[in-house]
Amino acid sequence: MQKIIAPFDGWCAVLDEVPDEVFAGRMLGDGLAIDPTSGIVLAPCEGEIVTLPESAHAVSIRGADGLEVLIHIGIDTVRLGGKGFDARVKPGARVKAGEELIRFDLDRVARGARSLMTPIVVITDGAVVTNRRASGAVRAGELLFQVDGGASPQACPQRSASDESVSRAQRAVAVALPQGLHARPAALLARRAKGMATLITLRAHGRASDARSVVGIMALGVRHGDELLIQAEGEGAPQAVAQMLAALEEAQRLDSAHAVSQPKPQVAAYAARPGEIAGVCAVPGFAVGRATRIERREIDVTEPGRGPVHEQGELERARTNVRLRLERVRNAGGAERQEIIGAHLEFLDDPGLTASANEFIANGKSAGFAWRGATRRFIAALESLDDARLRERADDLLDVEAHVLLALAGEARPMHLPLPEQAILLADDLLPSELTALDRRRLAAIALSGGGATSHVAILAAAMEIPMLIGLGPELRRVVDGSTVIVDADNGTLHEAPDAAAVAEAHSMVAARLARSAALRAAAVAESRSSDGTRIEVFANLGSTADALAAVENGAEGCGLLRTEFLFIDRATAPTEDEQLTAYQSIANALGRRPLILRMMDVGGDKPLLYLPLPPEPNPALGMRGVRTALAHPDLMRTQLRAAMRVTPYGVVRLLIPMVSDVSEIIAVRKVIDELTAELNLQDRISLGAMIETPAAALTAAALLREVDFLSIGSNDLTQYTLAMDRGHTDLARRTDALHPAVLQLIAAAASQAKAAGKLVAVCGGVAADHTAVPILLGLGVRELSVVPAAIPALKSQIGSLRMADCEELAQSCLALRSAAEVRSMVERFAGEGGNAK
Repeated sequence: MQKIIAPFDGWCAVLDEVPDEVFAGRMLGDGLAIDPTSGIVLAPCEGEIVTLPESAHAVSIRGADGLEVLIHIGIDTVRLGGKGFDARVKPGARVKAGEELIRFDLDRVARGARSLMTPIVVITDGAVVTNRRASGAVRAGELLFQVDGGASPQACPQRSASDESVSRAQRAVAVALPQGLHARPAALLARRAKGMATLITLRAHGRASDARSVVGIMALGVRHGDELLIQAEGEGAPQAVAQMLAALEEAQRLDSAHAVSQPKPQVAAYAARPGEIAGVCAVPGFAVGRATRIERREIDVTEPGRGPVHEQGELERARTNVRLRLERVRNAGGAERQEIIGAHLEFLDDPGLTASANEFIANGKSAGFAWRGATRRFIAALESLDDARLRERADDLLDVEAHVLLALAGEARPMHLPLPEQAILLADDLLPSELTALDRRRLAAIALSGGGATSHVAILAAAMEIPMLIGLGPELRRVVDGSTVIVDADNGTLHEAPDAAAVAEAHSMVAARLARSAALRAAAVAESRSSDGTRIEVFANLGSTADALAAVENGAEGCGLLRTEFLFIDRATAPTEDEQLTAYQSIANALGRRPLILRMMDVGGDKPLLYLPLPPEPNPALGMRGVRTALAHPDLMRTQLRAAMRVTPYGVVRLLIPMVSDVSEIIAVRKVIDELTAELNLQDRISLGAMIETPAAALTAAALLREVDFLSIGSNDLTQYTLAMDRGHTDLARRTDALHPAVLQLIAAAASQAKAAGKLVAVCGGVAADHTAVPILLGLGVRELSVVPAAIPALKSQIGSLRMADCEELAQSCLALRSAAEVRSMVERFAGEGGNAK
């Protein structure tokens, strides 16, 4: 049992009185709070100073028994930047109970803080606070509370500062993610942490979170530019910190790539006229239909429980049922739906939520009351943050809450909700599972009084191509259910009572839009050729079976890039050969007999694997990634190659080697393929290609082509390596333009060598879908473009309008220009003059 003494004079209070949901909700731990009347902070117990930021507004101390206590002086005092605070000790120092730690100017801090109320909390897992001091006056050194138990030796080993056998590491890093630690990066960090035995803690703004807890990480409120402290203790602590840093870099890369396709909030283009309600465009589009209001029913729960054992068993049963159900439907949609369900699965198994629910159950509450109480604590914490993107994640927690509460009641979220034809859905807000349960064929548009443009519902609606308005406010309530309304999401308005003429005009506009879209899709079924008959293959970049089905629907002639990393990352063990074969065969079946170009695992470096012992790298982008990782771990490579070569019918799969920089890498891979060809008793060599992602590969394309059957240009990496600019860097993202003449010259070099060798060169990077870049790429000799499925119809239409001679002339002119801006300007003139590059 550990005694915790008051660190200063003041007025003692329960944590519920702290004006901060994170502390009041006991997300960091249990304890008490003191409103100070003196400005000298004393050590609440004997131990070691674990954290003491430069701002000196907070300090944590670990006792000899492994218990860790945090003192956070006031609320929002981190914003003072250390003004008014004076630390008297340093991290790592050993102190005795009552020893002076920090001095602070009471008046100055009081003027700058939201509150002086100071939480003193135990942040060690499993610790139980007992013998609390009653509310009222307290003097420094008097008993505040006692602590029983604590974390198990595995979770928080007892150690002393001199214990050399224990590994510790920490690293402070400025978060470069443009949107901070929102759901996706939080989930990525949590998954990485769950795969390690090391205890990892993340700290920011005086708050701390178990790195395994997605909601806990989001509740830190970390935004772009904020400092995040990563701490690890236990075996492999330095490697654990390195893994967290790598996960942050991977999250930044994914966010940068993801941002291209995300809906952007657009303020209404003009003020609402009479009969219109102004909102914000979340997904552009135009629709006319019948107003259909849905209301969410509150799920009833009883408060008293039937004992901790029974209620914990009930909660685990419900969570298991929900988990199985979500996993079954996870792959039924595209990448966006998979990502959102993945986030919900993370919330379902979040250790922070589980611990909070168990706390309620231990206090005699039912499983339903406990689960709702736990989720509402974290929802309140998220909604208290000043980051709109993080506040929007509260909807995801509400969704998971409802799934579990219904499971506890023996129900399940309905798979389908009835809608009338051409329904315009009206609601205060909408949850992801509610949207996916609606019949897309009957849903014309969505109009919400609240909502967020970067919410998961908005992301799903964009993927489903459903026009969506948000932020319509309480005026939406006056729309009559069943009435005809017009949603002009392009201009951010809802016309609530249009007359007959307006309705007729709206129907004409919708019909014209549908006709244009249908015409493009119908034309996309045919093979792609330029206006003068040159054959240009249009393939799709894929990451799932659902993507493959969408690609075929949009006219894809094959898969130009299957990203196989989805099978390898964020798991504790490597995928088996049969598991990989099942995934590849499913995608091949969805494509019919169309070609499937399967990229070998591009992992390592910025995409580390939990089960792959790779050392920390100071520059992951230039380290062990792509084919380098594959050759360093031949068993992994051999298993993947065997699985790919077993896909039927044989020959539909072509293999692509990522991150090639030297011909010897291709020779080494080809040797393994030849061995497997004999082992599997195959008659023909499988088609093999090399990715041109490095300047070295582009400049030595002639040598590479003697060993491969085709080349595929990964323009994203080629651009960043050529320009020495990280494509995920916030300040440099706009300058990493693949139309820079230096990049175009490398593409031209590779394409000319492929033409001389009589072999095909493709582009599978983002530039392939850039309508400005298409005529240049074709003019340089590219004969295959691979893009996201939704971009295929428009791309085929553009190709059909181009003449190769004009494209070649344009491309040669662009190679001599000085910047990407000049290139884009020339292409605009080319398009405006009907294809004349001069």
